[in-house]
Amino acid sequence: MIFAYIICANRTRGGIHMTNKNNLIVCRCEEVTYGQLQSTIAEYNCSARELKLRTRAGMGFCGGRTCRIMIDRMIENVNPDVTLNELPLKYQPPIRAVTFGSVGESK
Repeated sequence: MIFAYIICANRTRGGIHMTNKNNLIVCRCEEVTYGQLQSTIAEYNCSARELKLRTRAGMGFCGGRTCRIMIDRMIENVNPDVTLNELPLKYQPPIRAVTFGSVGESK
């Protein structure tokens, strides 16, 4: 979340002032912005899982480790009646790390 503030914030005498919240990057891996997520939530009134599938937020290299909490909070702010039975986003890292060297090897 700090990354997003650095991109969209201007330092003033009164502290940090957000210039354009819609350009705030929430998912760094897939470059999904706050504005894209908010418009998708408003248009489809979707759950966190559906938001992930519609925008690809949380589906990048990190598997949602950096943006999952913020996406969950955005859904809770719009729809506070989210039931505990709904599936929350989960971390889905790769099964195992793959090095560039092993990818480039030919048999």
